[in-house]
Amino acid sequence: MTTSKTKKRAPEKKVRAASYTSKKPSASTATKEIRKRATAQEKTVEAASPSATQKSRTSSRREKQLQHIKTILLSQKASLLNEAEVALNELPGQTIFPDMGDQASAETDMNFMLRLRGREQRLLKKIDEAIERIDNGTFGICDDCGDEIDFKRLEARPVTTMCIQCKILQEEEERRREP
Repeated sequence: MTTSKTKKRAPEKKVRAASYTSKKPSASTATKEIRKRATAQEKTVEAASPSATQKSRTSSRREKQLQHIKTILLSQKASLLNEAEVALNELPGQTIFPDMGDQASAETDMNFMLRLRGREQRLLKKIDEAIERIDNGTFGICDDCGDEIDFKRLEARPVTTMCIQCKILQEEEERRREP
């Protein structure tokens, strides 16, 4: 009995014949090589930077987000104006109570309502400024660093003018100034 063993052969390597000539490459060969390198560099740059279609998708997405924010701002403005009108109609006139405690309580309530209305008035100004920035195309850009403000932050606080990092720094500085 004879058993045959199969031998594994190593893959044959192809040997290129090297030409060792002292001739310089022709002008057409050099031109072709330069063109190859230029197109390779262009492809690298195109891959690194977003294409025009990607930019248009991003800008149209950003436009939709800005319009969404604008509708939020307009609805907030309408709500604040309606509440202000109702509150203005409900404000009691100057009444004199026989009891000093009742008089003080009524004045405290009146002052509290007026402070709330003052806050709402400042918020209305901020809303108008934000709508104006949307129309001007400067909405969503941080006043301090100039970077774009994240959409989630804008959605949560549409009247903001600072990105979260700059706002955190500002609040830390304010805390340090307080005694």
